[in-house]
Amino acid sequence: MSTTRPYSPGDRGPEPSGASGASGGAAPAADAPDGGVVTPIADPASPPGPSGDAQVRRLSFEDQSGVVPLARDFTRQALYDWGWLPAATADRRAAAEDVLLVVSELVTNACLHAEGPDLLTITSDRKVIRLEVTDRGTGQPSPRTPHRAGRPGGHGMFIVQRLCLDWGVLRTPDVAGKTVWAELGTPS
Repeated sequence: MSTTRPYSPGDRGPEPSGASGASGGAAPAADAPDGGVVTPIADPASPPGPSGDAQVRRLSFEDQSGVVPLARDFTRQALYDWGWLPAATADRRAAAEDVLLVVSELVTNACLHAEGPDLLTITSDRKVIRLEVTDRGTGQPSPRTPHRAGRPGGHGMFIVQRLCLDWGVLRTPDVAGKTVWAELGTPS
């Protein structure tokens, strides 16, 4: 859990799909257009925001190279489309940069510790942006303890833990791999 939580976990309304351990419904698209980029869609399986206005974007990494910059660019475009960018204030700019950093860390971890990422799903409502990276790895991500700030490497999940409201891992029985998710508060 983050030490920078702007409000208590129970103050966000119902938990997003998957937070209870159920699948979030994310799956790679079989015929993804535009070189693996899935066209933004409204996902009826996604949890609605407070006013039923959840927005969902998916990016398939099938047959893609340079997945970390691809994920950052895809996420940056979603932030522009959703009005996070261009940022009108320093707080909004910092919130957008935090989202981009967390996406980079989650995708990098899938590259380093799994067989690479399969899918990035971004869901946003009025209070929370949820990032999900699905991979085929069997490992359990966790921040290294003790955290050694002066040493290279091993900072990814520590960064995710510090920046996010919450994060976790979803596994589906009898399905290889996992989905690592992280949630950040939307800028006010």
